[in-house]
Amino acid sequence: MWFWFSVIALLFWSGSDLFSKIGCRDADDKYAHLKMVMAVGVVMGLHAAYEIFIGGTEINLSIILTYLPVSLLYIVSMALGYVGLRYIELSISSPICNSSGAMVAILSIITGSALLAPAQYAAMALVCVGVIGLGIVEAREDEELRLLRQEAGNYKYAKSALALVLPILYCVLDALGTFADSKVLETLNEDSANCAYELTFLAAGIVCFVYVVLIRKQKLVPKREGPKYLGALCETAGQFAYIYALADSEHVALAAPIISAYCVLSVVWSRIFLKEKLSWKHYLMIALVVAGIVILGIYDE
Repeated sequence: MWFWFSVIALLFWSGSDLFSKIGCRDADDKYAHLKMVMAVGVVMGLHAAYEIFIGGTEINLSIILTYLPVSLLYIVSMALGYVGLRYIELSISSPICNSSGAMVAILSIITGSALLAPAQYAAMALVCVGVIGLGIVEAREDEELRLLRQEAGNYKYAKSALALVLPILYCVLDALGTFADSKVLETLNEDSANCAYELTFLAAGIVCFVYVVLIRKQKLVPKREGPKYLGALCETAGQFAYIYALADSEHVALAAPIISAYCVLSVVWSRIFLKEKLSWKHYLMIALVVAGIVILGIYDE
């Protein structure tokens, strides 16, 4: 079953990328990213309720507070990722965001908590070269050529440092969250920690609701909010499948690269449904990033 759970996680997380992009890309809605946090908070809160009241998962204030720093790193990184989707193509954003695995490996080296294989160092180099290369390609691309290739998608993205900084910040914060996660889970049950994360996300969603709807008086239009909730459902379902895909330690080395390659499918979906079209230089840099991510996934334990 590990294989099918891996494929399910890949499909749902790539779907989360797609629907989150659709839900956050409207330039005239400056609160779209906060509404996305609201959507994820609602869905994760419902899942947490199911796990606690039906699944019997243990949860208390002490567990929530212990896991709070990790939860905040994940939530802030995702919120920044949602903001970034307004300024850059999903085809570029997703591979950069998914480079967090390389950042975790770097943190492990710096702290001396891991001894990596030569292939992992090569994978980290590929990711770094690819991400830096994407930045160079974006900065040096002719503006007329950029507008020409963006015509089919009906969304224009101008050159912007912020467009690359936001997914990179996501990558860094997500990596810090993953690294901290590995330390905190030495003292917490995984199911309880996941519920603590989902309840914290629910709290973040409630705060966003108070600010956006009650204070800023923004309306929630079903047609616009629908994709956000589809993205939230995909995000939660992908996380659920991910846990079961990696539950069998004998197949972690096979399941991890399958799941880590979901950004490839995100690029495919963006090309098919969002009509995003990149230059060959973009795709070359993306290929380097994806190759590095998959290699790191193969060695993931």
